[in-house]
Amino acid sequence: MAFELPPLPYAYDALAPYMSAETLEFHHDKHHNAYVVNGNNLLKGTGLEDKSLEEVVKASYKDEKLTGLFNNAAQHWNHIEFWQWMKPNGGGAMPGELEKRIVSDFGSVDKFKEDFVNAGVTQFGSGWCWLAVGADGKLKVTKTPNGVNPVALGETALLGCDVWEHSYYIDYRNRRPDYVKAFVDSMVNWERVAELLAKAS
Repeated sequence: MAFELPPLPYAYDALAPYMSAETLEFHHDKHHNAYVVNGNNLLKGTGLEDKSLEEVVKASYKDEKLTGLFNNAAQHWNHIEFWQWMKPNGGGAMPGELEKRIVSDFGSVDKFKEDFVNAGVTQFGSGWCWLAVGADGKLKVTKTPNGVNPVALGETALLGCDVWEHSYYIDYRNRRPDYVKAFVDSMVNWERVAELLAKAS
């Protein structure tokens, strides 16, 4: 299945002032599109052409011959989800079931947010921070380098924040902590996170 660039689910300026139209336009139209174009080129002749994106990510992870394909396929998957993990006027209160699980597994919503921001800030270089369902069924905060994601690791991603510099440098320069905090406080689409948790359960 050829990779396709999905349209943004909102206008370029919909996440301002936390993420500018310039950032979204560059990030979606240039960076995400490059993963799609490069991924499609690298997919040819691999025998994975008819597989789903998730299957391509899993099959190419840790296969040295398919490193380039993995990098682009994983980043394509990450970004498809990333756009849906944000919404205009995001943040705010979480749906009840999600909040209950967060409190049960982290102690409080504030502790979860603190752990999530810390994971994003301490990911050295490029990468992502995640809220995922671990193999034991418990919620966990984790971080990964480059394009590695919970799908590759056999876990279920509920929320991810892109901490590659292109995700925030136009708006925040080198202030990554401010960006991740703005993401979790003011951009997250908690209904989407709750929906993914319900599916995972």
